[in-house]
Amino acid sequence: MKFFKYLLLSLLTIFFCVFSSVIFDSSIFLTAAFAKSKVLYFPAVGTKPAFNQTQIFSLMQQSQALYERGVFTEAVQVLKKAADEFKATNNVLNEAIALTNLSLAYQQLGQWQQANEVISQTIKLLQSLEDSDSSQERSQVFAQALDVRGGLELAQGQTEVALSTWQSAAKIYQDLDDISALIRNHINQAQAMQAFGNYLQADHTLTSLRENLQKQADSPVKARGLYSLGNVLRSLGYLSDSHKILEESYSMAVQVGSAIDQSNTLLSLGNTARAQIYAQLSLGNSGSAKDYAQTAIQYYQQAVQIGVAIPTVRLQAQLNLLRLLVEQEEVSTAKALLPQIQSQIDNLPPSRTAVNYRINFAQSLSKMRQNSVEPKNVAKMLAQAVQMAKSLKDQRTESYALGILGELYEQTGQLSDAKSLTQQALVEAESIDAQDIAYQWHWQMGRILQKQSNIPAATDAYSRAYNALKSLRNDLVAINPDVQFSFRESIEPVYRQYVDLLLQLQENPIQKPDNLVQARQVIESLQLAELDNFFRSPCLVPRIDLDQLVEKEISTAVIYPIILDNRLEIITRLPGQDTIYRKTTKVPKDVLEKAVEQLQKDLPVASREPDVKQISKQLYDWLIKPIESDFANKGITSLVFVLDGSLRNIPMTILYDQQQQKYLIEKYAISLMPGLQLLAPKSLNNVQLNVLIAGVEQERLIEGKSFSELSNVTQELKQIQSSVKSSKQLLNQEFTKTNLQNKVQSTPFSVVHLATHGQFSSDIEQTYILTWDSLLKVRELDSLLRARGESRPETIELLVLSACKTATGDKRAALGLAGVAVRAGARSTLATLWTVDDESTSDFMGELYRQLDAGVTKSQALQRAQLAILAKENRPYFWAPYVLLGNWL
Repeated sequence: MKFFKYLLLSLLTIFFCVFSSVIFDSSIFLTAAFAKSKVLYFPAVGTKPAFNQTQIFSLMQQSQALYERGVFTEAVQVLKKAADEFKATNNVLNEAIALTNLSLAYQQLGQWQQANEVISQTIKLLQSLEDSDSSQERSQVFAQALDVRGGLELAQGQTEVALSTWQSAAKIYQDLDDISALIRNHINQAQAMQAFGNYLQADHTLTSLRENLQKQADSPVKARGLYSLGNVLRSLGYLSDSHKILEESYSMAVQVGSAIDQSNTLLSLGNTARAQIYAQLSLGNSGSAKDYAQTAIQYYQQAVQIGVAIPTVRLQAQLNLLRLLVEQEEVSTAKALLPQIQSQIDNLPPSRTAVNYRINFAQSLSKMRQNSVEPKNVAKMLAQAVQMAKSLKDQRTESYALGILGELYEQTGQLSDAKSLTQQALVEAESIDAQDIAYQWHWQMGRILQKQSNIPAATDAYSRAYNALKSLRNDLVAINPDVQFSFRESIEPVYRQYVDLLLQLQENPIQKPDNLVQARQVIESLQLAELDNFFRSPCLVPRIDLDQLVEKEISTAVIYPIILDNRLEIITRLPGQDTIYRKTTKVPKDVLEKAVEQLQKDLPVASREPDVKQISKQLYDWLIKPIESDFANKGITSLVFVLDGSLRNIPMTILYDQQQQKYLIEKYAISLMPGLQLLAPKSLNNVQLNVLIAGVEQERLIEGKSFSELSNVTQELKQIQSSVKSSKQLLNQEFTKTNLQNKVQSTPFSVVHLATHGQFSSDIEQTYILTWDSLLKVRELDSLLRARGESRPETIELLVLSACKTATGDKRAALGLAGVAVRAGARSTLATLWTVDDESTSDFMGELYRQLDAGVTKSQALQRAQLAILAKENRPYFWAPYVLLGNWL
């Protein structure tokens, strides 16, 4: 049973929606000590009862049955009674077990305060036992109570505390030699490390765990350990590793003859393959996505066949299969499944699981409405789910059933009924402070009110949805973006639609406009949420307000393009005044994105200069022309862009003014910001340039990827060395992860320059930098550079990545670059959007460092270096790939 704040949502999508949830054995429910039971999560086996308490143990068995069926309200009552009875007979150990289970049941109901109180009571109770009462059984129960407390702490965002709690439990499991519990515990610790941003430590923990599992004798415990590891790797975004581990788990399950472990693992293999579909689609690989879809279908079909004797597994596999078939538009195959699923659902006894199966089925049927599935049949099933949730007194599930029914009525145009149901869903969600589902109903209410032309009320509803998402920031990173409830489908639209409404309400674009300020903040929140989602953990808290800096920098303007469905909004912040401006360009989103996509394809091809110039002119007219008249009056010489969406994939320097026949770089120094805030700014004028330069020049074959020779790397490094007073070099064989880490942590380098192949992608596993013998993934680079902050206080002023490129076909590839810039710990990052292996690169770098050494700002140094290349070679391929992110001073 999964333990997490989003349990309802994960059950609702039945393995489609994968969350970074705490891993427990499938039989998480603790059984009273001394009772005869086959469950694994059980402290004492084979011990005789000290008291004649048959009825009390019967209560525990009853509560376990209720818990496993999802009847949590009744389970709470039975567990309370059992705990009281154990207390009356002074049976402290079993009282603690009953209370631990009671905490779990409260968590399932979203009653966090009660869950906290009960688990704290349990810990105190176990700690009160005298030393003479210490035993293996007490230690086991105490460790399990700590595991439950750690899960509760993580679910409430107390990541560091949860990690400490689990580490305490691990010591006990280690002493008890409880391998199964230790496996689960280490997986939980790795998730906490990941959430806390300690990627290297999390990776080392998971690697060590995998090695330890390989050493274990073949057994069901080993199969389940690999299964849990494979699931958590998927939730953390390691999809290839997840597939490999799950394949090992399946082979082990076959070897030991465990049908239930085989079917569960096949389900998970299907889920991993399905996650790969979305990963491939985001990279523009539609062919690979189709291949993964067929693979996922095969896994689910196998799980159905093997799970015939295991009804719940079989039904889960069929629901997963149905949803995937519907998405792949394999309608005839999907229809054949309907009667099989319907008959099983009709025979399910009342439980949370039964409610969630009905909702899941109804959602698939709703997507098939255009294929002869009547809306009234979908509504009937959802109404049954609502009534069943009411009878169970399960407010979370009732809220979700009501909300999904409201969504159906919204889709069919029955707005009055949709509004009423959505309001009911909100009441239930907010009564238990379930913001993770409440935001969805606020969003839904906003859409309904907008369709009813009540824009002010709709804006208020969107504001509540936005605030709920902000309060959930630490938890949202647990949501995997590549599965059913994807970030782009369920999170991003809330922000964009809210901004759209705010700007609709803004009538005067010049006066001091609260709505413009709020629109900027909402877009920044979206960008932070994107980065959180990219890393599966919250980004570092920004430190300096960009507006405060612009007030002092009298020659700098900040530009915020916002891409909406039917237009491009441009918000501009000028220096020396407390006013921001708004201009609107009537260009549809699809037209703008098509132009950007074509430009992204043309720029890395030197011969396409005429095409580049034509598209660059169009983008200039859309983005810069409406606002440039304001710049001349203010003496603006530097532009800072906070870019939105696909605009991040192209350099702003390339925008072309047809009238003056100048590129934007010929008029302004240009830099980018991933948000409205940044690390404390500092000019390089006051910093001695001490550069660590590293590169790989020779052709390499690493992890199945071929990397061509970069023949100009040696010349590039020589140019840098001749331009600065102090530098150290790592070239070819010397450039390894270990050597880089040792150098960075031992010497206060102000600049780290990496001249090697690299790639930026919206897929974190495809964002990397080539070293001599491995691919340095962005998570590792992030941890390596941030680790320096712990050993040396000096901040890296500038990180240069001079031979990188954005992933081909990936519309959000620059997200990887923004991720590196935000998380690496450097004040600024200068990188290339495509690789240029040419003399011009070494010339550019030489000029860049000469300018930096002369004391100009980073953005001015970049501008002058680009203009030096432009003077010799006007094709943008050679001078335009460079972008500066972060502090431009």
